[in-house]
Amino acid sequence: MIISLHERTEAHVRTYFQRTQDAEIKEMLPSSAETVEDALAMFRQAGEPGASSFGRTIYADGVYVGDVWCYGIQQEEAPNAMLSYCIFDKACWGRGVATEAVRLFLAEVKARYALNSVGAFAYADNAASLRVLEKNGFRGVEEFEEEGRLSAYWEREV
Repeated sequence: MIISLHERTEAHVRTYFQRTQDAEIKEMLPSSAETVEDALAMFRQAGEPGASSFGRTIYADGVYVGDVWCYGIQQEEAPNAMLSYCIFDKACWGRGVATEAVRLFLAEVKARYALNSVGAFAYADNAASLRVLEKNGFRGVEEFEEEGRLSAYWEREV
């Protein structure tokens, strides 16, 4: 399977929002966008000069299957960012798509930004997401309870 990353467009944002309304995905991926209009507003904001987020779409064999992005990008005192990703096409789950997409994305982020580290949050019971992080050199830093659910913070140097 050939995994590639591409620029996000408003059409991608609309598809992503619709596809991530699935109950199983929503259980593992919190989102602050409650409507497609919210998602589009965040997308437009990410395109403004000095934006603190950057993202790509994930394609598997030429088909759009998810997104990967960094947010909270800081390049001043302690250059870092937070990573998030979602494969919404369940036919791709467990096939290494997220692992490869994160690998490709981190290489792009390293070339684009002068970061010292990248962090990521995941629910502690989301074994698949934690494996993606581990395979990409992230290490567990801490676990904590948030809104009644055990979460994990992982980090890696860039």
